[in-house]
This record gives sequence, structure tokens and C-alpha cells, in this order.
Amino acid sequence: MTGEPSPLDPDEKVDLWRQRFFEAQAAAEEFILGEHGEEGLTAWIQANSRITAALLHAQRPAGVSATAHFMTRLQRQLLLYDSAVTSASQPSGTVLRNDDCGILRYRKRAARAGVVLTFSSPCPYCQELNTAIADRYVEPDVTVSCEQAGDGCTWRAESAHPPDGEAAGSPQRGRTGD
Repeated sequence: MTGEPSPLDPDEKVDLWRQRFFEAQAAAEEFILGEHGEEGLTAWIQANSRITAALLHAQRPAGVSATAHFMTRLQRQLLLYDSAVTSASQPSGTVLRNDDCGILRYRKRAARAGVVLTFSSPCPYCQELNTAIADRYVEPDVTVSCEQAGDGCTWRAESAHPPDGEAAGSPQRGRTGD
């Protein structure tokens, strides 16, 4: 090898950071499952959610609710992988639709390239981790849930006390009007 390597362009840097994060995450998952089994993975999710929730508390901008901050973080995380994400306000809270998950797409591409994946799908892990973060971080009257749909998912952050007296359990919750 001769000379200095040429600097990476911004797209190459993004791809390299994604790859390095993916490698570190996969190594951690493989180690935890291999050494500690499912119980270790549960403990990993709880530790990760505790640490992340504490960081979110420290980083939350003034005047922004914990729920809005959490949902924005989740949306930005999905956008890092070029997911097809939209966010909409509803009377009971926020709905984040991930119609084409870039994380799932990235993992499928890695598997086709011969990378051995710890999980057949990242979705259950992602859902469990982000729900655990939300349980520790968002306001106590807010419930965060996720529904899987094909190669995407829908996240909901719903308040038990929505404005205008609408009950969070009402049949109209989350509907687009029919």
C-alpha cells in the first residue's frame, strides 16, 4: 500500500458508520446470546433501555415533551437507514408509520452478502427495546406500542388523557375516518 488513503465522501462515511454500528450490534447480540441465552438478551434490553432513557432525559430540549422527543428520536433513527417514515398527530397522540424499514432492508442485504445474522428479523428486538425505552422515558399517562406490517411497522404514542375529553380507549382512536 502506498501513500495516504483518499478522504471518504459524505455518503461513504454514512455507509461506513452504518456498517460499523451493525457489526458492533451483531457482535454484542451474538456474545450475549451465546454466553447468557435469552435471559442475557432480556437483561441487555433492560440495561440498554435504562441507559438510553437517562440520556434522553439529559438531552431533551426545553419545552418538548418526553413523548415528542422519543417519537422524534425513533423517526430519526429510522431515517438514518432511509426508511419510508411519516408521522401524524392524532387526537390521542402520535402515529409514526414506517412503510419500508431501512434497517430490515439493510439486514436483508447484509444476509445476501453472506453476513451471518444473530436474529432472523430485527423487528422483535427493535420493538422490545424501543418499548422498554419508552416505558422508562415518556410521560406516565402515555402508552407506546408497535404493530408489525410487512416490511414496516406502525408506532403509536397514545395518551390516556387526550385533549377534548376523547377516551384513549374509544373505537375511533387511530382511525383515519370512515
